[in-house]
Amino acid sequence: MLAKHSILARLLVVVMVGCAFLAAPRPAAGSAPDTEPYVKYYVVTARYQGQSENLTEIARRFLGSGERSAEIYQLNTGRVQPDGRRLTDPAALRAGWYLVLPWDAAGQGVEYGQLPAARRPSARPTPSGSPGPRPDSSPTPDVTATPSGSPTRSAPGVKCTARSASSGRSEWAQLRMAADSAWTLTRGNGVKVAVVDTGVDAGLQQLSGRVAVGADVTVGNGRGDEDCLGSGTAMAGIIAADDSVDGRPVGLAPDATIVPVRMVRSSGDARPADAATAIEVAVSTGAQVVALGSRVDLADPAVAAALSTALEHDVVVVAGAPVKPTTLPSPRGGSGGGALVLTGGVGAGGQLAEKYLDGSVEVVAPGIEVATLGVGGGKVVGNTGTELAVAFVAGAAALVRAVEPGLTATQVEERIRGTADPVGGQVAEGDARYGTGMINPAAAVAPSVEGPAPAAAQAGRGGGALVAVLLGFAVLFGAGGFLVYRLRRRRFTG
Repeated sequence: MLAKHSILARLLVVVMVGCAFLAAPRPAAGSAPDTEPYVKYYVVTARYQGQSENLTEIARRFLGSGERSAEIYQLNTGRVQPDGRRLTDPAALRAGWYLVLPWDAAGQGVEYGQLPAARRPSARPTPSGSPGPRPDSSPTPDVTATPSGSPTRSAPGVKCTARSASSGRSEWAQLRMAADSAWTLTRGNGVKVAVVDTGVDAGLQQLSGRVAVGADVTVGNGRGDEDCLGSGTAMAGIIAADDSVDGRPVGLAPDATIVPVRMVRSSGDARPADAATAIEVAVSTGAQVVALGSRVDLADPAVAAALSTALEHDVVVVAGAPVKPTTLPSPRGGSGGGALVLTGGVGAGGQLAEKYLDGSVEVVAPGIEVATLGVGGGKVVGNTGTELAVAFVAGAAALVRAVEPGLTATQVEERIRGTADPVGGQVAEGDARYGTGMINPAAAVAPSVEGPAPAAAQAGRGGGALVAVLLGFAVLFGAGGFLVYRLRRRRFTG
């Protein structure tokens, strides 16, 4: 039990350090960031319940423990406040300061969004009479253009119609996943992850050397390492974006290899037959993990048949939870080594990205206002969609497959589900809306005490065995002590 608590303590320290690193602003040299991230924050008041505000009291109020004041300090140290000062003393806070809070902060006074321009001394001034950036900026409509100065790679003779993402970007998802906490054990090296969607822009610096040629099933003999629409690139970035490139977001498994399989046409249309073929192609490439984009319809008979075939292999297939009645596929013949992980997307406050079919969600992952890579230059943008949550789960599966290559796909699924964290007010046995909860990559790859069972369950069994051993020693020494006492008594009374 002591060893278990020691491991948990070390993981907590790593998560705290990782959060501080990821939260530190790192704009490109000579330029300011286009937008601020969506964060949870608190506006310091002059006094709270008659007392001066301090980080310990704020941590106790919003995080349930004063000991977590160190996390708040790390997130805000060095940050210039509206009055030009910086946080240097946890006990010296000034009214009007804005404190960025950890992702799980909750309570009256906690706000979520972009820090308004008026509260950011570094923000670019807006022209007279024009409004500043809105914290709740919504996605812009589709445009027939690529980011300025960055042409999109496309197949010869095909005109791309790029989808513009929201200008608001948030890194709450990367902070919540704390990928670097798992990297002490694995970074996904040697694992192939197939992304079945719009292709992947292999020309992005953040994905350099991480994307295979892949395939384009819409033309029969094309390649998948080009992307006109962007959702496949966004998924690939969440899975394997390089952490050495100065610019976020960072992928969960940066050493994994992406195998792009395009099944969406440049117009945005997707045929069920192409989706079914793409799944078969993905499995045939030897991918250990297959991530399905949002245009794959699980209810279509052709897709269901392809998935049934895929589940006969040792492959972890990650798909979005259905939003309409669906007969889920199973391996032909009733048995198989594959696993299908149905995923739901959530926001920082636990809100669902879509109205998923009741009881269909197995796990959830970030899917609302997630920082992703855009096509044609790799600009970081904010996006929303279940396919982003699918990418996070696929990245976690890649980490597990790399650190535990002997696990079957079903055991990988059990590991991911068994180590998920409860969401919001979930009961211990799980909530129908969230499945077993939010995935926890670090816990999923943590060493198990025995065999391939989920780390969380094994930790509990290991702790129980240790308690039994300690009780055994206690009984042994107690009996010995009693025997010595009786002998000494007979000696002095006899």
